[in-house]
Amino acid sequence: MKNEKHHNLDCKTARDISIIDTLQRLGFYPKKTKEKECWFLSPFRSEKTPSFKVDLKLNRWYDHGEAVGGNVIDLVIKISGYTIKETLEFLSNSNSFSFQKPTVSAQDLTPNYTIEKVIDLENDVLLWYLIMRRITARVALTYCQEIHYTINGKTYFAIAFKNDVGGYEIRNKYFKGCLGNKGVTHFNNGNQKLLLFEGFLDFLSYKELFSRNTDEDYLILNSISQLKNCWTILSKYSHIDCYLDNDDAGKRTTNLVKEKYSFAQDCSSKYEPFKDVNDYLVEVS
Repeated sequence: MKNEKHHNLDCKTARDISIIDTLQRLGFYPKKTKEKECWFLSPFRSEKTPSFKVDLKLNRWYDHGEAVGGNVIDLVIKISGYTIKETLEFLSNSNSFSFQKPTVSAQDLTPNYTIEKVIDLENDVLLWYLIMRRITARVALTYCQEIHYTINGKTYFAIAFKNDVGGYEIRNKYFKGCLGNKGVTHFNNGNQKLLLFEGFLDFLSYKELFSRNTDEDYLILNSISQLKNCWTILSKYSHIDCYLDNDDAGKRTTNLVKEKYSFAQDCSSKYEPFKDVNDYLVEVS
């Protein structure tokens, strides 16, 4: 590995950065701790039994599920696909690690929050979370922003997806909710075909899988409870594809749309047996 320098951090120095600290700052915590090692659920995939080991003395990691390992630089590169230069910038930017967990529920946000700013999506930790969900920066930057907000004097940040009534669906590793008025997000491109999604991660996942499709409009419910407000929008289309969750609530919602519009189709078989489009994307990527 070349000894490149960036922001006064070279590879030799970067290798000494604690893997434990890096993982924890990104929201990964050990499931089992011993005197000489810690065990994590693998950051590379979904699993129930920890197979990712960090040697505390050597500051090296090893993933038993994939039989690969290395130092903290190798770890960042493997998960993110960053170049060495990008990895050193990521590791040197301590400000990118303030990934906090709100101690309130989504219902608590309405009376207590203040939106401080909404900017272009740039925080490395938020982009990292999207990478873990297999959403590239190219797609995320097209449709999402970064929101900073306070709750009872404490500051947090998250991915923001704007709805049509001025509110924001927010998401990070720890939390999802809505700031402002709840509503749907409709991308009206002037087509007769509409694709219907429950949440914006599923919509982003579809764009990753089928980015070349341009003859479509999109409606993201942001909650299946919003369907009752969508009949006017849906009635304007001659073709509706439903990409809702493979669970009871998703099936009921799909059936409601199909009962009202004979031309509506259930597309959930395309991502069975997974719960939703994003789970499918994570598995096949």
